[in-house]
Amino acid sequence: MSSVPVDDQGTTVEVPDKVRRVVSLVPSLTEAIGVTEPALLVGVTDWCTHPTDLDEVVANPPLRIRGTKNPDIDAIVGLAPDLVVANDEENKPEHIAALREAGIAVYVTDIRSVDGAFASLDGMLAACGLERPAWLEGAEKAWGALGKVPDDDRRTALVPIWRKPWMAVGCDTFTGAVLDRLGVDNALADGGPGAERYPRFDLADLPDHDLVVLPDEPYRFTADDGPEAFEAPSVLVSGRLLTWYGPSLLEAALTLPTVLYGPTS
Repeated sequence: MSSVPVDDQGTTVEVPDKVRRVVSLVPSLTEAIGVTEPALLVGVTDWCTHPTDLDEVVANPPLRIRGTKNPDIDAIVGLAPDLVVANDEENKPEHIAALREAGIAVYVTDIRSVDGAFASLDGMLAACGLERPAWLEGAEKAWGALGKVPDDDRRTALVPIWRKPWMAVGCDTFTGAVLDRLGVDNALADGGPGAERYPRFDLADLPDHDLVVLPDEPYRFTADDGPEAFEAPSVLVSGRLLTWYGPSLLEAALTLPTVLYGPTS
């Protein structure tokens, strides 16, 4: 009999020997399972956009169960999943508790670094009864092959994620860890007392930075909406490559270095 999985929060997760029905509450985890074994997914959030052909590659497309912050608990329970996969940051503790109280097994990931993503995805996929997929092996090798950026070549970036009000990536985030591995320091990553993970900021009172990284999610920055607000050069990037942990990790390792160190506007 296989060992009982333990999630990233240290919770023992009782799953059947053969997991056949999975609900994902996180777009990144949906993509990870969908690329590996799409037929497992019986429920996903409204924000789960990858794999883009998910509804076409399975006989019964997964039910949409609202968003990461407001999942339809009754609908999820009605799907009778063998396992629900969630994330410490993306999903609310009260929703995870409600599912567990309903007798549903929930596996919670907690991903704050690139290496942590590989370990967490290994555990989550194993809980689904899946072997380590080739995409995960390839992603780990691609990140391992990236050389260390010399200190003199490192950049310091502001990473806005919203406007009206302006908000940005702060301390202790997966996005910050991705950028750090690529030689980019986060201008708002000060981990002092009261530091926030996603602080508001004032355009007139910004710390020193030589780059502005503008993702297309959660706010969709474009060439005409974002760069004009800042004096420093800016680059537009895929938010999926900065914030998702899954098959996108391979694409991120291959493309982000050129985006971050190439021509800027």
